[in-house]
Amino acid sequence: MSYVVAIKPSARRHSAGAGEFVARRGARRTFESKALAREWARDLRPSGDGSVWIQDAAPNDPADVDGYLVAARRRREGGERGTQAELRID
Repeated sequence: MSYVVAIKPSARRHSAGAGEFVARRGARRTFESKALAREWARDLRPSGDGSVWIQDAAPNDPADVDGYLVAARRRREGGERGTQAELRID
């Protein structure tokens, strides 16, 4: 049984290794198991903040993949997310 992973743009931007893989071989990779896909994702993690990981595809996902390599969004300095500005029309 195989486990097919699509590499999302967020992972490409966050991990140089993921970006290099896509440039050389394309945006999908097939593994012999989910465990091997997760090991590959661990090896791609950049040093410092954030990480990349394997996320299972939803059961109703129309893509012909078993999972995705995704990345966390970086948080702003101090761990705070950005805030929405109020628009006032006077």
